[in-house]
Amino acid sequence: MALRDLVDKDISLTEQALAKAAIAVPARSHLRKVAEDFVGMARAYYEDAKHFRAKGELDKALANINYAHGWLDAGARLGLFDVGGDDRLFTLAD
Repeated sequence: MALRDLVDKDISLTEQALAKAAIAVPARSHLRKVAEDFVGMARAYYEDAKHFRAKGELDKALANINYAHGWLDAGARLGLFDVGGDDRLFTLAD
């Protein structure tokens, strides 16, 4: 698979994961800020990946999209996000 195709595929998967990951912790929980931070980091890296893809810097785009998805996976495994048991988009514990 060409690097451009891999970047496009990973950006698409992360876009789907961002749409699916819903913060699961209550608003008044001390973990709410943590969950919001995880989403913020994922979105920032996702936007950076799209920026680097548009500039043709595919290696940077791939690195950024993998960081973005890593934040989402970590949040899902920690129980910060409700992902509906989706083990296609997320790396779940069980």
